[in-house]
Amino acid sequence: MDVVDMLRAAGFGILEATNADEAMRMLERNSDVRHIFTDIDMPGSMNGLKLAAAVMDRWPPIRIIATSGHFKIQAGDLPADERFIPKPHKPVQVINAIDELTSAV
Repeated sequence: MDVVDMLRAAGFGILEATNADEAMRMLERNSDVRHIFTDIDMPGSMNGLKLAAAVMDRWPPIRIIATSGHFKIQAGDLPADERFIPKPHKPVQVINAIDELTSAV
């Protein structure tokens, strides 16, 4: 089961983008987005880290969860207090990160 299916099954409303450019357009049209789950390694004009930075710049309340099977995250790669979950990950790790970020607001 992929992350989108798992989050839907857990009751979360999901918007799915194929790349960062599409994600930015979706955010411009959907003001109720509270979390982004992004792969760092993705196609398009920016990777997941650049997407996270752009989102935090334009929509500071949105919380970020990033993942990667190849990228090794370092201090400062993500905005403070955001989450990184290395692949392979378990569905419960993603749900726990969302819960943590939601309760920290």
